[in-house]
Amino acid sequence: MSYSVLFVCLGNICRSPMAEAVFRDVVRREGLEDRITVDSAGTGDWHIGHPPHEGTRKLLDRFGISYTGMKARQIAKADGERFDLIVAMDTRNERDIREMLGVSAQSQVIRFLSLMPEQGLADVPDPYYSGNFDEVYELVKAGCEKLLAYVKERLANG
Repeated sequence: MSYSVLFVCLGNICRSPMAEAVFRDVVRREGLEDRITVDSAGTGDWHIGHPPHEGTRKLLDRFGISYTGMKARQIAKADGERFDLIVAMDTRNERDIREMLGVSAQSQVIRFLSLMPEQGLADVPDPYYSGNFDEVYELVKAGCEKLLAYVKERLANG
C-alpha cells in the first residue's frame, strides 16, 4: 500500500513547498519514500512554474533539505482523486480547496495545524507577508513529524 500527500498554500512558493521539502526529508530518513509520495500546490496561479521563494530556499539550504526540481503549480480538480490527503496551510486555503475540488473529491482535506492543537494557532503564518521563515519552519518541522505518525498509522491499517 502507498499513501500520497499534497500540501497546499496560496501561491505554492513559501509554505507548501517548505512543507513538501521537509516532509520528503522526514519520509526519506524513515526509509518510506517508496510508500509515501509528496507534492505541493497553490490555490492561486500567480507563481506557476517558479521555484520556491528565496526565503524558503535559504532556510532549506541552511538545514540541508533538498528542493531540487520543485516548481509552483496550481491545484487541479484531479488532485482530489490523486492524493489520499490534502493538507491546507491555513483556513482560507482549506475553504478554497474544498470549493475547487467539489464534493466528489476522494481526498481527505485537513488543515496543517489541526495536527498540533497545542500550538493554539489555526493557520501557518504566511512568510511572504511576514518575512518570518524561521517561525514557519519550526511549525512545519514539528507538524511534519506529527503528519508522518498519522500517515504511518494509515499505512499500517491498510
